Amino acid sequence: MTDAAMLRTLDGERYVSLVTFRKTGREVATPVWWALDGDRFYAFSEADAGKMKRLRNSPRVKLAGCNVRGKVHGAWHAGRALEVTDPAVVARAYAALRAKYGWQMRLTDFASRLAGRIGNRAVIEIEVEGPE
Repeated sequence: MTDAAMLRTLDGERYVSLVTFRKTGREVATPVWWALDGDRFYAFSEADAGKMKRLRNSPRVKLAGCNVRGKVHGAWHAGRALEVTDPAVVARAYAALRAKYGWQMRLTDFASRLAGRIGNRAVIEIEVEGPE
């Protein structure tokens, strides 16, 4: 499968199990929404969530398609992830997520604004390196 085909296939997944690694090497999997923009995937999280802390320690991730509860149904892929802060990249990431998730993303944004948590979000950029 070509890289472009792999990216489109992965982008077709509603959820992905994003595995980050503790300092001990132990894996921690979390189902997340994600969307493709160019050759990078983007997701978002609370800035103080455990996965963000783990990503700040190590950019190594692995991911696979999953359901909302995290039950994996696809092949695992290795990747690298990092928190992005460039306003232009953040805007593109949110545009891609809103395009993919539509009213659900807009509702999530609205609820985050009401709760005062929208400013505590972090955007994650994920580069898929290939099958694990």
